[in-house]
Amino acid sequence: MEITVGNIGNVVGTLVLPFNKGDESIDENMLGGVNRSLCHQIEHLFSNGDLTGKSGERLTLHSAEGKATLLGMGKGSDRTVDSCRNAGAKLVAGLKKRHGSNLTIRASGWSMEELAAFAEGMILRDYKYDQYKSKDEDDDDDVELRATIQCDEKMVADLTASVAESAKVATGVFRARDLANAPPNDLYPMAYARLATEWASDKDSVKVSIITYEEALDLGMGGLVGVGKGSERKPCMVIFEMNSKVEGPAPVIVGKGITFDTGGISIKPSASMDEMKFDMHGSATVFGLMQALEATGYEGRVTGISCMAENMPDAAAQRPGDVITTYSGKTVEVLNTDAEGRLVLSDGLWKAAEFNPSYIVDLATLTGSIVIALGHEATGMWTNDDDLRDNLVNAGNDCGELIWPMPLVPAFEKDMKGSKIADLRNIGGTRWGGSNTAAAYLKQFVQTVGEGDDAKQIPWAHLDIAGTAWGAKTNVLVANGGTGIHVRTLHRLITR
Repeated sequence: MEITVGNIGNVVGTLVLPFNKGDESIDENMLGGVNRSLCHQIEHLFSNGDLTGKSGERLTLHSAEGKATLLGMGKGSDRTVDSCRNAGAKLVAGLKKRHGSNLTIRASGWSMEELAAFAEGMILRDYKYDQYKSKDEDDDDDVELRATIQCDEKMVADLTASVAESAKVATGVFRARDLANAPPNDLYPMAYARLATEWASDKDSVKVSIITYEEALDLGMGGLVGVGKGSERKPCMVIFEMNSKVEGPAPVIVGKGITFDTGGISIKPSASMDEMKFDMHGSATVFGLMQALEATGYEGRVTGISCMAENMPDAAAQRPGDVITTYSGKTVEVLNTDAEGRLVLSDGLWKAAEFNPSYIVDLATLTGSIVIALGHEATGMWTNDDDLRDNLVNAGNDCGELIWPMPLVPAFEKDMKGSKIADLRNIGGTRWGGSNTAAAYLKQFVQTVGEGDDAKQIPWAHLDIAGTAWGAKTNVLVANGGTGIHVRTLHRLITR
């Protein structure tokens, strides 16, 4: 999609006019350059009370000289940046061939931030994953959509800059969606590593290094090795370093990258197991974030760590009852091989401390429990730092990607330390609070810095994205499949 910004002038293609519930007409300033026949149709609809302005209402008018689509926005007093973003996405979702490939958008009384959000919603919804679909020679679905947002002259410069940044960040969102949607026979741990290496090969600000299976064995990364050793496609750890020469503490983002999760020996039910290709969305977000930061020219240092493995049942696979030694030196009793994401993350979190982190954020499609708690509406967050908590919540709110703080209390940690033969166990002692015990487990691999009374853990937050990474029917920014969740949130957190 190509979006430009300009003053109110000529209408190109279909004119899009958002209006509020209770409006008795369209602002005359929004109808400049519109042919008289179309104006009369619009006036007739309002005068007859044929339009309610209810949120989601839309009507397209045709005349010999042009077309206009009227978008109901609900009450003007209820309009928010979020509702404008969603309205832009809904506009694109509802476009048909009759609307053409050119749009002119005018919105009366909107702020620059609301117009920018509308544009962002359009950009984010203009995505499809069709690499594996055959194309007809006369297929015109790939025609690029072009839109012009016409606004007051004093907004043009700022809105142009905002739209340009949204388009750049969206390339990272789309990268994450592409990775999440990719079939697991084509996207496996080393395939992800190759894609990352190829992407970084012409980037001056980014370098990518790979810890292979053999190297992980030598390093004692028992979590990563244990999960992935049952697959013929062996695990690896992919490390992105952006602007690595910049000195001082800097963010480290760690992603769970299970390219397919059968559950291992503790095998999952067959129903919907195909969705387990999405179990690498944490690592997809890491890759997408790095692309978004590079595209927007971020000059600070950031490190991304993707813990990649395929969890398969095999003669070589780890068993329930095994004890593994993680990169930290801590031992873990594996009571359920389907609680594997926390095992690979244990090595990634310990590795993160080697990059002088100002804070660590990990993302993982970790537990079904968080979906029970929060549905598909919010990501669960556990953290040891109040400032990081507030900053993440605010960044998520700004992007329309809700993050909900969850409890990290000593009882959960005690539960995860309840193994009789190892330092930790990989599942809690009961079925209750599974997302909380998982977070408590991960906390054991966040290193402590300082000595004596000054000793404290590195600021860390765990984001369980199991409910928001895919399948969210209420997320109008994506039609289906992987959502690219929190690429935008983390970009905002890091760059603002």
